[in-house]
Amino acid sequence: MSENNDPLIGLLERIANALERAAPGSHASISMDGAEAFVWHTSPDALEPILTVSRVPIDLLRGVDRVRDILLENTRRFAKGHAANNVLLWGARGMGKSSLVKAAHAAVNKETDAPLALVEINRDDIASLPRLLGLLRKEDRRVLLFCDDLSFDTDDTSYKSLKAILEGGIEGRPENVLFYATSNRRHLLPRDMMENERSTAINPAEAVEEKVSLSDRFGLWLGFHACSQDDYIAMVDGYIAHYGLNYSLDAAHAEALEWSVTRGARSGRVAWQFIQDLAGRLGKSLL
Repeated sequence: MSENNDPLIGLLERIANALERAAPGSHASISMDGAEAFVWHTSPDALEPILTVSRVPIDLLRGVDRVRDILLENTRRFAKGHAANNVLLWGARGMGKSSLVKAAHAAVNKETDAPLALVEINRDDIASLPRLLGLLRKEDRRVLLFCDDLSFDTDDTSYKSLKAILEGGIEGRPENVLFYATSNRRHLLPRDMMENERSTAINPAEAVEEKVSLSDRFGLWLGFHACSQDDYIAMVDGYIAHYGLNYSLDAAHAEALEWSVTRGARSGRVAWQFIQDLAGRLGKSLL
């Protein structure tokens, strides 16, 4: 072929490569060796091992005792090969929803000889779930599939494929996979989206039922609510003791309460941010 055609050949090759990345073939494979946690990436499909997971010990999560115990028991059952439910952790911001998932995973893995793998999938990659589950189905390892801050906007229809994956699809969820998600919304969809469906549908009740039925696919709903002042102070005390910060508790309490007022909220996240500030002032690292 003449040299005049080389640019065209190069262009066609780039187009072919781009199409292959956009629609990976059935030959895709993954490796789950060498780590307990992974992040799912697309284009191309791959699991990135995470050697050091950002998490806190489960004992430091205060004010969520009941939901902590429920999630731990559900995760233990799954690790043992028993029946377990998909879980939706919903509610107030900063109250430890995602922290609890990661802490429960670590706590249960300390109790078992066959560690669970934690696989995080980004909200924007939900459309790739069927491909990911197809790969995980082939693995011997049991997997906690985790999506943080799961919610859907008005024009987003990917929630329909998620419904089929959780419950109701022909193939169903693989027996070795359990789905945990966190959200600030109990029904995962904005109220205005549901109200719009009610106002424009021929049968308003059926339209709203279609939206609400997504969260119904989760067997467990665990609610997180704004914490009391006592719980907030208990969180601060727990961090101070855990990290060995040499500081007056009375002074720490007064400063922590002032810190929460400036943030307009009391939560586990606000308590942690205060502790980071306190440790910095004391010249200590929390790593």
